[in-house]
Amino acid sequence: MDPLRLITSRHNGTVTVSVSGELDIATAEALRGRLTRLLQEAGGVRRGTLSLVVEVSGLSFIDAAGLGALVSARNQAISQDTPLRVTGAPPSMRRLLRITGLDAHLT
Repeated sequence: MDPLRLITSRHNGTVTVSVSGELDIATAEALRGRLTRLLQEAGGVRRGTLSLVVEVSGLSFIDAAGLGALVSARNQAISQDTPLRVTGAPPSMRRLLRITGLDAHLT
């Protein structure tokens, strides 16, 4: 088992959460919580001045619960007009996004 690691950095109005390890039913809530807090913070800032990037190149595994956490964050971001994008998806995740039709919405 590869433990989930979340590293948050900030640069010029962009908050980046680097995600590595396994994102599954046991760890998805940690990511969901981190992204929810950051989006709440972004919602308190003047619109359009903060964006959120979820960098996932270090993921070794993702399941439906992990995808659910990303979709939940995307929906919250849309509702408050905060740009959110997922970058660095490994090949297995890109395939999963393509199969589920989420590739057009998350990357």
